[in-house]
Amino acid sequence: MNYENYPDVSFIDNTSCEDVLTNMIGDYQDMYEDETGESPVPLAKGNPYRLILEAAALQIFQAMQYLDFTGKMSLLSYSYGDYLDNLAAFRGTERKGEEPAKCTLRFSIASALTSAVSIPGGCRVTNGNGIYFATDEYKEIAAGSTYVDVSATCTEAGVKGNGFVVGEINAVVNTLPYVISASNITETYGGADIESDEELKSRIYALGKSYSAAGTADAYEYMVRESMRGIGDVQVTTPDENEIDIVFTKNDGSLPSATEIQAVQTYLEARNRKPLGDEITVGAPSTSTYNVNVTYYIASSDSAVATTIQSNVTAAVTEYNKWQTAKIGRDISPDYLIKLIMEAGAKRVTVTSPAQTVIADNVLPKTGTVTVTYGGTEAD
Repeated sequence: MNYENYPDVSFIDNTSCEDVLTNMIGDYQDMYEDETGESPVPLAKGNPYRLILEAAALQIFQAMQYLDFTGKMSLLSYSYGDYLDNLAAFRGTERKGEEPAKCTLRFSIASALTSAVSIPGGCRVTNGNGIYFATDEYKEIAAGSTYVDVSATCTEAGVKGNGFVVGEINAVVNTLPYVISASNITETYGGADIESDEELKSRIYALGKSYSAAGTADAYEYMVRESMRGIGDVQVTTPDENEIDIVFTKNDGSLPSATEIQAVQTYLEARNRKPLGDEITVGAPSTSTYNVNVTYYIASSDSAVATTIQSNVTAAVTEYNKWQTAKIGRDISPDYLIKLIMEAGAKRVTVTSPAQTVIADNVLPKTGTVTVTYGGTEAD
């Protein structure tokens, strides 16, 4: 988010403990001369008066640190934990807690009956590995039908309930007359851990841009983030008048499932959210795969730390791929890759791929093959 680009600030003008001590010694000497008319005696280390000033300077500097900390906790880019929670309260929001995953379960009988078959609320179905989903409400397999679909919620909150593919939740725990099978017909989704500081910061930042009934891009982005937990990047475009095209990723960089896309679509279509006349389409971004093929060299003067530099370069390439794939519509930039590798300690870098590539607003760059070659040392 843009708040990450805000400048660093210091509420004490970056004053150090040494600065405080120097100022106090200077003040002492000035006052000594003013009061006695004599030149002050230098306060050498070990001088009792200097020791007193050093002790006082340390206490004063600690108080200044508390003041600096207090000021920074009122700023979005610095705030964290309980301080961030209180900052969120000023914006009328709060940290989201754990949420359980959801899915749709289909309960089936062998053949149609002349009477209805009850599926009680709270009926549990498991994957056999300790994950249980319980039906949200009472439902019936109607007379003449062989199945009924019921929404269900994981019995444990958190991300542990996410990502089970169709058919993976398939063992009925409760005894149900006539029922021969039950399984999920949608991938499980929506489970979330307690909202992290970065997730909460992103929502707070987007919240200020959401106060509009005109359907701004920022307002739509905020509503997407409110619709479901675990949202990563969001891109809102208008290919034509009153057409709103929204694509998003999950916060682990993966693409959303059809169930998650539909959940966001349904949330946005509510009458109190969607401006009249807007036609909203929600989906996953298209992807554009790039490969990484680089060769780097280390200066001979750095040969003693060559192993460390090689490790740093590997980490730099990983950081680059994480950055490059974090945002929908981000142009593929070999220049940034070179910058990171050079900062890791390389003397020279040759990039065969990726090439500089302009990415469309609704396309997500994805990493393909990664080949990093150490070319050896060469003269400075």
